[in-house]
Amino acid sequence: MKPTHEQAPGEVTPGALPTPVQDLLAAVSEALDLPLPSIDDADERAHYALLQQRASYVRIQLATLTDYPDVDMSGDADQIRAQIADMPVTYKVFEHEADGGQR
Repeated sequence: MKPTHEQAPGEVTPGALPTPVQDLLAAVSEALDLPLPSIDDADERAHYALLQQRASYVRIQLATLTDYPDVDMSGDADQIRAQIADMPVTYKVFEHEADGGQR
């Protein structure tokens, strides 16, 4: 059972946001949620570069929304997802030792 929360006056909950805003927040989270790299220096550099690249794209998308508040944002989440699909993880990801991975 989910805990209940009494909403304070002026409080905005995620569920109260319009669907396109919820979708945009989910797309931003997906774009910035990368698996940890292996401990290899090249993998760590690739992780950092990919995170920077994705964060830069997301920042531009969000800046556009704040600069042009009257623009329809219903497709922005799909645009972010399409763009990050072109920015896949190419580095070796960290595997915990208990899973047979490295330390």
